[in-house]
Formats: sequence, C-alpha cells, structure tokens
Amino acid sequence: MKKLSGLLHRNKKRPEGGSDSVESQRHTEPQRLESFPDGVKVWHDCDDATVDICFVHGLAGNRDKTWRAAGQSTPWPAAFIPPKLPRARILTYGYDAYVVKKSVSSSNRLMDHANNMLHDLTTERSSSSAASRAIVFVAHSFGGVVCKTAMIISRNNPEPHLRAVFDCTKGIAFMGTPHGGSWAAEWARIPARALGQVKSTNQALLDVIQTDGQYLEFIRDTFLSMIRELRESRRDLQITCFFEELPVSGVGKIVPKDSACLEGYSAFSIHAKHREMVKFASEEDNGFKRLLGELARWEVMIRDSTAGQAKIRQSASSEMARPKLINQATGESSELMSDGDEEGTRPPPSARHDGPGHQFNAMGGTQNNNTGGGHQFLGNFSGPVTF
Repeated sequence: MKKLSGLLHRNKKRPEGGSDSVESQRHTEPQRLESFPDGVKVWHDCDDATVDICFVHGLAGNRDKTWRAAGQSTPWPAAFIPPKLPRARILTYGYDAYVVKKSVSSSNRLMDHANNMLHDLTTERSSSSAASRAIVFVAHSFGGVVCKTAMIISRNNPEPHLRAVFDCTKGIAFMGTPHGGSWAAEWARIPARALGQVKSTNQALLDVIQTDGQYLEFIRDTFLSMIRELRESRRDLQITCFFEELPVSGVGKIVPKDSACLEGYSAFSIHAKHREMVKFASEEDNGFKRLLGELARWEVMIRDSTAGQAKIRQSASSEMARPKLINQATGESSELMSDGDEEGTRPPPSARHDGPGHQFNAMGGTQNNNTGGGHQFLGNFSGPVTF
C-alpha cells in the first residue's frame, strides 16, 4: 500500500516552473496516440493457395510480437510454415486487448473484437479473391474466445459475405484458451484496479474469462452445440487443443489443463509457460512439430475435399453437355453414343409392335414398315436388322 501511495505522490509531483509550465506543455505538446497494429496482416502469400491459416493473439498480445521467440526478427509462422505447407497463405490478426495501458485503453468488449475480426477477415479475403477459400485458425489464450465468438456470430449472420467465414472454417487450434475460465483473471483484476488510478484500464475483458463465469460458459456451450450440429450434418470442424506444461513462478499455470481442453477433442501439451507456448525458437521445437502435424493433416483433408468437389462439378458439367435423343412419340430421352464409346457397349436393336406396322430401332435410326400390300421401309439402314 505504501508503494502504491508513493507511486501516486510521485505522479502528483510538479515539474520545475509550476502549474503554468504544465499548462504550456499541454498546449504546445499535444498528446499523440500511437497507431495500434490491428486488423489483418498477410505474413506469407502464394498464388495457388488452398487454405488461409490465421493466427489470433490473446490479452495484451500483438499480431507480430506474440509469435516471435526471443532473438527472432520474423514471427515463426512466417518463417517455419511456408516451406512445410507451400500452398498455405499465412495471416495474422491484431486487436487492442490490453487490460492495463499507459495511454488510453480500448473500451471494446468481446463482441466488438469478434465483430471486427469477422468484418476485417471478410474484407481482406474478398479483396484477395479468396472469399470462398478454406480457412483455419491458430488462437492463443483469449484469442480463442474471440475466435469462438466470431464463429457463432458468423453462423447466425443473415449477410452471406459475413456467414462465409463460418462456412469456410475447417479447423481451429486452441493454444491455452480458457474455455472454462482462468483463475488468473481474478488475480490480474487486483493490480488492474490499483493501477486504474494512474493508468487507463479495460476490466471488461477480464470479466469475461473469470473462473466459472456465466458468459464464458455460454460461449463454450453454444460453440460445442454448433460443432455437434455440424458433425450430424456430415461436416466436421476440426478442433485440437493445446495446454501449457509449465507454471509461472509464484503464480502457477495461467490456464490449467481442464480449462484449456474441450471434452471429446484431441489435446496435447506444450513444454512451456502460458506466454511462451506460442514462441517457438526452432523448427525442431517439439511443440511446433505437434502444431504443424495438425495443420498439415487439415491441409491434406482440405485439398482432398477440394479435389473431390471439383471432380463432382466436372462430372455434372459433362453430364449436362452430353447430347440427348428425344423420342417424339413418348417424350423420353436417351443419350447419343459418343465417339469414344466402344462397339461392344452399344445397345442391341429392338422392335416395337404397337400399331399396324412394325417399328425397328436399328443402329442407324428408327425404321418403320407398313404392313400393307407390300413392305415399305422408310429411312436408311446403317446396321443389321433381322426380320
């Protein structure tokens, strides 16, 4: 308490020159807000991409720094994934999720961040001619909650372009996401409230991930219900959870295993603390290999599915393009034999006796004879006809 009191007193200390000097500084040096790195950023692009992989950071994260290990100048997804998955486009999404900030803190709620992500992704993918491309997400911590909320909003959206994100999402890798809450939210609320006297705070985001919070429980249950319905309709949304192995010194695990996992879905550990579990320093890091294994598996499924759909479309197009022979008498249609059909596959001639004469369906066309005083045959024969 004494430290906090001293901090407040130090902030109240006037610089030399008195209040006039302070006022003059306010007028002559207007406060400038730094541009925040939010929105979609393309880390790696490719012309023949079959999938977009989008990375979403958590609380107090950054769309670049969250994914960089110490000493790295390039985020590991941009450096390590393209050689392994050459037909994947790599994206990152940024949003202001700082709980405590020296300058002005964002007042955005969870729904605001989810709506923004949905809109920004839709806009970027449309401008890149990728609106219908498959997409998977890798979300760290609170970013997973934002991701789930965006999926729920997209699924129930009446606007086709906004619903497209849900329709195109094929998988989500949750990295230390507090599906069941985090006790650390309660712990973090104490310094946030204290520092609120001297800094700008946004405690609304902490309120979302508190342990046993009803809002977080509602999001989890709605999301699970949604993917169960997808499975019943024969469309699987691939889900894999990762949880931290190591505790933070003096604090413990930020998101315990039981909160980081979803019942019925694969879960793997990362040998790191909560913050470091998404900072892979090498391609040989086993945590990276585990994540890459899931991404590679999903990418193969997406390619196979895309190829299968293309084959179905091609078959349907060919079927529509085949010429038809219309029987004028019955209105029935039959396919004309194409040049590539084998002789042995041709149907045998048939005869119909439905009138005073005889009608023969020969290979050269329908032949008719009139059983009058003689035999008359109309048409030309190009195949054998037996009487």
